[in-house]
Amino acid sequence: MTDVKRAPMGVTTTAEVADATRNGRGPDRAPAGVDTRPPVPRVDKRDPRYLALRNFAISMSILNVLGYTVLGFEQPWTWPLFALAIGYTVEIAIEAVAARSLGRRPAYSGNGAWGVYTFLLPTHITALAANMLLYANDMFWPIAFAVVVAVGQKAVLQAPIAGRMRHFMNPSNFGITITLLAFSWVNVAPPYHFTENVPDVFRMFIPMVVLTAGTILNAMLTKKVALIVGWVGGFVIQALIRHYVWDVQLWSALSIMTGVAFVLFTNYMITDPGTTPSKPRFQFMFGASVAMVYGVLMLFNVVYTLFFAVTIVCLARGLFWWGRWLAERRGTRTAVQPVPPPAAVELPIAR
Repeated sequence: MTDVKRAPMGVTTTAEVADATRNGRGPDRAPAGVDTRPPVPRVDKRDPRYLALRNFAISMSILNVLGYTVLGFEQPWTWPLFALAIGYTVEIAIEAVAARSLGRRPAYSGNGAWGVYTFLLPTHITALAANMLLYANDMFWPIAFAVVVAVGQKAVLQAPIAGRMRHFMNPSNFGITITLLAFSWVNVAPPYHFTENVPDVFRMFIPMVVLTAGTILNAMLTKKVALIVGWVGGFVIQALIRHYVWDVQLWSALSIMTGVAFVLFTNYMITDPGTTPSKPRFQFMFGASVAMVYGVLMLFNVVYTLFFAVTIVCLARGLFWWGRWLAERRGTRTAVQPVPPPAAVELPIAR
């Protein structure tokens, strides 16, 4: 007989819960205080997805600290803290409601402080990005609106991507886009505030440092190099097309690529791992599509073009996956439709 150690008094083991199920009580009739829901798996510190989120969050935090102390960010220094508080609150509240409605554990529970920390990493990045890239003068509530929209849309705008429901809109980009559309007096942060208080001799080094750090991060962890190549190459191509076809000054069309804002957008916005394809071929197509949409919007003199271009391409990607799911479902229904029995044939009666 196998020697089984008895659990401490008051602790119900998995075997006891299984025994209760076999005896007809079931998980819903398990002993009081026993949570029969499966535990939330602990995030592996060596997981590239975790490392990418962690490094993104660290980079955004360092950039904000330097921005308010050295570079010349014009928003009040308390606003990033307010944005983080609002983002954390909304994310935890939505997850708590979703978990309760679906009968599962909240994703932030079960692993202590580590579980809460890893759960809030994407929200940390989203909140800081929305606050850093928007300018609402001395009013914080439009920034709060952007953070709430960016975090909340992940629970609403979802599509059946690769067999499971996932959000398809870039969170911070979508929050910024909706805020710019809802409040005409809100603007994007002026590009010069990334280098406003830096001596001229050092201004050229800031884009180089951001570009190097972002490229290494995307090459080693997020694996989004093909997306960046498609985006940058497509951007140059659309500039050449606008120059030779619509007589747009070439330097004017390409000069945006030399700024810190473009480098940040390229390495930290458009490469969002959760809302971009994973295969290199589709990554390239995604980046090139954003560049082409950008060029079309520029022909119509649409402002805030970078943000709107990403929003449009993400929306098209979500609609594509919904259309594919509907087509597969319709095909499945057609395949399993029962074949009607053959009509009865009246045989001649022998006389």
